[in-house]
Amino acid sequence: MAKVEVKSSCLVPMAANDMNTGGGMSRMELTPWDLQFLLLDPIQKGILFHKPSQSHDQQLLQRTTIIDHLKNSLSHTLAFFPPLAGRLAAATTVENTTTTCFFVDCNNSGAEFTHAVAGEVCVSDILEPKYIPEIVSSFFSLDGVANCEGISKPLLGVQVTELVDGLFISCTANHAVIDGTSFWHFINSWSEISRGFDKISKMPLFEPWFPSNGGSINGLVNIPLPPLEQILLQRNHVMPPPPLLQRVFHFSKESVAKLKAKANSEAGRDKIVISSLQAVCAHLWRSIARNNNRNNCRTQIRSQEEVCSISLLIGARARIPLADGYFGNGAYIAKTSISETELVQNGLGYAGLKINAFVAKQNREEVVKFVEDWIEKPTMLRKGSIISNLLITSSPRHNVYGSDFGWGKPLAVRSGKGQKFDGKMTTFPAAEGGGIDVEACLAPETMHAVEDDAEFLEAFTI
Repeated sequence: MAKVEVKSSCLVPMAANDMNTGGGMSRMELTPWDLQFLLLDPIQKGILFHKPSQSHDQQLLQRTTIIDHLKNSLSHTLAFFPPLAGRLAAATTVENTTTTCFFVDCNNSGAEFTHAVAGEVCVSDILEPKYIPEIVSSFFSLDGVANCEGISKPLLGVQVTELVDGLFISCTANHAVIDGTSFWHFINSWSEISRGFDKISKMPLFEPWFPSNGGSINGLVNIPLPPLEQILLQRNHVMPPPPLLQRVFHFSKESVAKLKAKANSEAGRDKIVISSLQAVCAHLWRSIARNNNRNNCRTQIRSQEEVCSISLLIGARARIPLADGYFGNGAYIAKTSISETELVQNGLGYAGLKINAFVAKQNREEVVKFVEDWIEKPTMLRKGSIISNLLITSSPRHNVYGSDFGWGKPLAVRSGKGQKFDGKMTTFPAAEGGGIDVEACLAPETMHAVEDDAEFLEAFTI
């Protein structure tokens, strides 16, 4: 079995940079959007490249140059993103010493940088198998570290893994500090610095958003949480996940367009109402419902009134709206449900309209209400607390394939094993543009049933 050998690991501080906007930044407050993720795993995403072509005599020099170059460019990029070089900090308020307030201490303790080698693994070994190989999870650092452990652990872990003919560059980022939008903002910025830019094209904005009742006391944002010891104890009471299979379903640009047209046609609308992503989500939702029903995957006893739910990551950035470059989390999870019979017996357009109507209800008022309610009664998400047949995360709008570090665009994107469970769907843009890739994580029985589902298969390209 192929192995990954760690060659070196170190902490990389941010470089001195007169052009950065956060050089004098000492701390960053955390919002309810951030704090809700304290008990969960960090974001783990990585991109696969072919190695830059070099002659045989230059290979040893190339290895040293690439690793040192990426480490140096990371340091300069962190100068524009001071929180990612810091650590979480906890403080008790004078008013209540039994509760804790969290923030980011921008103390430049550094991000973790790991150089690893998978000397028997080729690019084709990652891209060609039907299921994502288990070795991919070894391409990520800080594995098993919870977000709340950012008190003592790096908030960002980078691992550069050399393959026989490629490179896999991964980032593990604390989800209580950063969301997918800010994650890819950082990766895109790092790739710019790697290509020789002196300054990144879009500066991050470190101005956390709070509603009117999110005031501060003595300089601390007044969102009291349980002491860190209690939070860690809650984190430890988690059952290990059951066996899962992971596979990337590729919806080409043409497939997405057909699904979108079909959904809107069935919905009987003269103008386009159901978006491309909503049509793909509806297609996934109906297939999971059909195949759960057929295989009894989750329950032994089922009824005609079995409820089938879908959870969506609702973005707050456009709804508030937040400024372009806003750094941190700007999203929350919302769920809607209908009966399994209703979902399966009606068409794609019906499911698409249900998703469209639910998303439309998530307006500015709902976003603000979520934050205000959370401040009044903080509730942190836990592993296993997202009870849903389907959870759609990430976004096909992220600029994944714009991350050119100087030797061409990525070949593919993959995620680590953090926060994986039956029914999680991670969406990415497809490499060719206009398409959508869905990294599906399912119980083996459900995955095999989906793979035999003719209605599902006709809509995408493997």
